[in-house]
Amino acid sequence: MASKKLKFDEIGYWSELKLDIVKKYGAAYTTIMNSQTVPLHYVYIDAFAGAGRHLRKKTQESVLGSPLNALNVDPPFLEYFFIDLDATKVSYLRGEIGDRADVHVYEGDCNQVLLREILPRLRYRDYKRGLCLLDPYGLHLNWTVIARAGEMKSMEIFLNFPVADMNRNVLWHNPTGVDPDDVARMTAFWGDESWRNVVYSPSPQRKLFGGGPDLVKATNDTIAAAFRHRLNAVAGFAYVPSPIPMRK
Repeated sequence: MASKKLKFDEIGYWSELKLDIVKKYGAAYTTIMNSQTVPLHYVYIDAFAGAGRHLRKKTQESVLGSPLNALNVDPPFLEYFFIDLDATKVSYLRGEIGDRADVHVYEGDCNQVLLREILPRLRYRDYKRGLCLLDPYGLHLNWTVIARAGEMKSMEIFLNFPVADMNRNVLWHNPTGVDPDDVARMTAFWGDESWRNVVYSPSPQRKLFGGGPDLVKATNDTIAAAFRHRLNAVAGFAYVPSPIPMRK
């Protein structure tokens, strides 16, 4: 059977800006870790690593992706863990990296790989620390991973909150027609069904006049703020900054 042909993701300005932010944060992170009086073993994790390269939409020029950017951070991380579900992208990424003992590349579902293979290696009491990029293509990340990273106290995460996929497939103004599989994906990402109470509220118009829509959908900002609160109050991350909106 012929192998699947590699197709690079095409990205625009905002995706390039996101890559630049992660790269600069990575350099600041390793500088801080490297300066600690107690030696720490600090690693970089990319849960949706892709092929390691993208194409600029307007010009089709090659753009380094987050895995290859991480490998160029100075001072370097001590270990790298890259995961992707797409076998063709994983194969290309391995070719770009070459044979390096400090780099581990996994083909598979990041939810399983992180919980079974990677996070157990990074215990706080063993002086392990990690910076983990969680940049899903959509609602493909489970809350169990986020919560586990939070409770470990050894992990920092960069999370892309996939509000576009949420709005396109789940958070409709009339939720009755949403596919049950998409609802299940939303619940898995959020961690429980409390998202329904955040997203929808009874319509004041219907209460006053007996007509109009039954429910009112919350704004993207309200939904993101509620998830930010979950990261702090439920997952246990001590510091959760305000999100930066990333447009296409």
